[in-house]
Amino acid sequence: MIKINNVKIPYKTKEESYINYVAKKLRCSISAIKELTLIRRSLDARKSNEICYVCTFSAITANENKLIKKIGDVSHFDNSKYEFAAKDISCENPPVIVGSGPAGIFCALMLARAGLNPIVVERGEDVDSRKISVNEFWNGGILNPNSNVQFGEGGAGTFSDGKLTCGVNDIRMDFVKQEFVNHGAPQDILTNAKPHIGTDYLAKTIKAIRKEIISLGGSFMFNHLMTDIDVSDSSLKGIFIKNTIDGNELSIPCSVLVCAIGHSSRETYEMMLKKGFEMERKPFSVGVRIEHKREYINKLRYKEAFEDTSLPTADYKLSCHPDGRGTYTFCMCPGGKVVAGASEVGGVVTNGMSDFGRLDNNSNSAVLVSVTPEDINGDNVLGGMYFQRDLEQKAFAAGGSNYFAPCQKLSDFLAEKKGDLSSEVKASYKPGVSPVDMNSILPDFVSITMKKAFLEFDKKMKGFTLDDALLTGVETRSSSPVRIKRNENFQSNIKNVYPIGEGAGYAGGIMSSAVDGIKCAEKICQHLAIC
Repeated sequence: MIKINNVKIPYKTKEESYINYVAKKLRCSISAIKELTLIRRSLDARKSNEICYVCTFSAITANENKLIKKIGDVSHFDNSKYEFAAKDISCENPPVIVGSGPAGIFCALMLARAGLNPIVVERGEDVDSRKISVNEFWNGGILNPNSNVQFGEGGAGTFSDGKLTCGVNDIRMDFVKQEFVNHGAPQDILTNAKPHIGTDYLAKTIKAIRKEIISLGGSFMFNHLMTDIDVSDSSLKGIFIKNTIDGNELSIPCSVLVCAIGHSSRETYEMMLKKGFEMERKPFSVGVRIEHKREYINKLRYKEAFEDTSLPTADYKLSCHPDGRGTYTFCMCPGGKVVAGASEVGGVVTNGMSDFGRLDNNSNSAVLVSVTPEDINGDNVLGGMYFQRDLEQKAFAAGGSNYFAPCQKLSDFLAEKKGDLSSEVKASYKPGVSPVDMNSILPDFVSITMKKAFLEFDKKMKGFTLDDALLTGVETRSSSPVRIKRNENFQSNIKNVYPIGEGAGYAGGIMSSAVDGIKCAEKICQHLAIC
């Protein structure tokens, strides 16, 4: 079997005709190709009159070795797939997993398939109840600090674009995507070079995964917050949890604890630091959301082809280093909305979200500036966390102390004036926005760097720095500002406690978090197998 890279196919071509382009690439007849499978497909819109898909295929053909020697984009194809082999492993008490985001849910799925009956403890609600709570808050209701955009089944990724991209190549990535498809996600995430599920499908797939875990003997405890960890002689004994609805407290004995707590679990960070867990500061980023009309971004990317409905809603990815400080767009949501992601009373946090169809009026992205540990005053390991909180509280006060978000036209931000919000772009953030000069909220080093970055972005994507583009803030939860240390076996300095995922500082998105959860399950099974 061979792999054929860089097959360029006009974007309007029907998939049944792809074989013609592969045959041309291989300089062979169509009949010589016995089997053909699309592996990856990426849209190339750099030349508006030559928009095409750049594809990778696997194939079975005659004279494969000869083709490999003759054509540079052809190589042997290894079609081996990841398999989680552990099963029938015993444990004194069921493993306890705190957090049901991608890291926690995939770790639980693997442990359930190994026959370990994991218990998943989640401070937030199940995904259906959670959606009700979130929508009530967005429509002017009360914030539920335990079940919101950050906390609840599926984690923070549930209310996002559902991107399944990752900067690290790992055999488990295709496994994760296949599991999503097996549990109801769209089939095209298997071949799209920039796969995304969308918040609508993500909620369905997470619920289906939960049902499988339960069918295998696992269990879920929603609306329960871990308040303490029972540690004796640097070894785990159990955990204490509190029902977030009625306040009842109970303890759970456990000999394996997975902390998939998420990057917003601030009380848990503080508790774990007091219990003696080793932690360290790590870089993170803060900034705002920029919002353009969806049609406008389509025009910038596709030029005269922007109205062609066979093209996907356009995306972009920009970065630069003004004065040596990294600035970049993050979690770009084509045809999406800016959402209220607060998890603490008295704070405003923005995030971005798209459904699978990406058909909302606006497209948005975070514009983030890197923050290093050296930028944070003092030596408290949680200093970055408090830096984030301070920004969120300033945004809350500036927006009117009612969870309205500070908002500003880009032209006014660059001119350092408050201005008004009269723009063709209508802010999508709910419950509402207030006109505020972002320069009065953001630290000087962030706003100065960001203003320089916008000018650089416009050179790379002419028209991006549109006067009427809206900035809504603040975006503070792109990643954890702290890392909970662990060894090569994924264990912390407290024996049998496994910190994983974004909250522990080892992942940055749905895919990398899910992969980290699977790796953790492997380590747990290896450890139990030799005990």
